[in-house]
Amino acid sequence: MLSAARITLTDAEPAKLKISGESVSKMYRSKNKQLLALDRVSFQVFENDFVSFVGPSGCGKSTLLRILAGLEEASDGTVLVSGRTIEGPGADRGMVFQSYTLFPWLTVRENIEFGMTLKNVPLFEKRAVSDRFMELVGLTKFAKSFPKELSGGMKQRVAIARALAANPEVLLMDEPFGALDPQTKEAMQTMLVDIWQKEKTTIVFITHDIEEAVFLSERVYVMDPNPGRIRAEIAIPEDIKRHPDGRDAEPFLKLKKQIVSMIGHHHD
Repeated sequence: MLSAARITLTDAEPAKLKISGESVSKMYRSKNKQLLALDRVSFQVFENDFVSFVGPSGCGKSTLLRILAGLEEASDGTVLVSGRTIEGPGADRGMVFQSYTLFPWLTVRENIEFGMTLKNVPLFEKRAVSDRFMELVGLTKFAKSFPKELSGGMKQRVAIARALAANPEVLLMDEPFGALDPQTKEAMQTMLVDIWQKEKTTIVFITHDIEEAVFLSERVYVMDPNPGRIRAEIAIPEDIKRHPDGRDAEPFLKLKKQIVSMIGHHHD
């Protein structure tokens, strides 16, 4: 009986906090001007969470992601990843941008293996990891292709595979599907959900596409612009995520509409 009770307790363990932001502000100063991009933004991301930040241009969502990536520093407040203060970029955080940041002189496989090559990972291990991720993103047949031979969607799949192959604790994604046509975009979103469920990576996703945020996320932070503030935190109910009608389901459309009206005249 004891062991059964213990199992129940373990199952009910609270989710571990992975990222926490507490009253994060960001001020940009130029000669005679000051611009407050983020104003006391607080948020939490748990282990294996998929959290999106949505809002119009100028709400500071990309600035927030750059702070998480260690590419910029907050002017005020604290940001912790796994309980540690961020001090510049780190291997614990993978990054995927809207522009395809691939090395044009490297093949698909070499791009995916890039981080491991820097760390002198043995060849057989590198091959095993790149094989797994090429299969995961459906690019096994393109191992020897160069970026210029790939479509936009394929390039972005390579970028995602490369970020994941480095085995980060957190994947930071800044409008990664923003430049893709609607059909490719939808296919990429479905692929990302599959990968997230398999890999159990914690994902922070930036988008101004509300439908995308509702489809992908477990929770959505809605932001207001000028200065960037958190307006609301919305949990996406499980019945919406699993509805057989998908994005055409009544509850999905209702929630999407609710977020659109929250953003209101700010929405772009």
